[in-house]
Amino acid sequence: MIGYLKGNVKQLTPEYVLLEVGGVGYEVICSGAAFSRLSGSSVGEVYTYLHCKEDGISLFGFADLQEKSLFLKLIGVSGVGAKMAMAVLSSMRASEISEAIATADAKRLSAVRGLGKKTAERIILELHGKISADELLGTSAERAAPQPSREDDDAVAALMGLGFTKAESANAVRRAKEAGARTVEEVIAAALRGM
Repeated sequence: MIGYLKGNVKQLTPEYVLLEVGGVGYEVICSGAAFSRLSGSSVGEVYTYLHCKEDGISLFGFADLQEKSLFLKLIGVSGVGAKMAMAVLSSMRASEISEAIATADAKRLSAVRGLGKKTAERIILELHGKISADELLGTSAERAAPQPSREDDDAVAALMGLGFTKAESANAVRRAKEAGARTVEEVIAAALRGM
């Protein structure tokens, strides 16, 4: 079992991150938090889960152990596969998922693309009461990382509407903010110039 990787970030694509560890390149399908942490870095680390099934083996990466724990709880729910669990983790912060489960907010969970109301209700039913206080407070990565503002989210959504992937859009917005753009319009304009 591969539980943790630390190495050189060789490539970031919308589908995976290529992480070189000891001369071996691992394709890791990362959560949104892990992807954000690795983007713009030459060296990175992820906690991993090796998922084996009939049609292949996949390696999933997480920002920290709490996020990985939530992923394992999600795939333990009947009808929730690894890709769906990763989609949930990439669409919402771990603390938001935990809060939605704790407060039985099926509408909030079913806002994740591809996750229907019945599956959201099943997640709540099976995981309600199994969410720890740490998960409700958020992962250490969430607490350490600056939270994107509503304006950042709007800028990312606008870029995605123009055909860019979520990862490309988030990276472009981050670079635009680092370059000094403040308003949504400035961020979008700067992001488009940098793409």
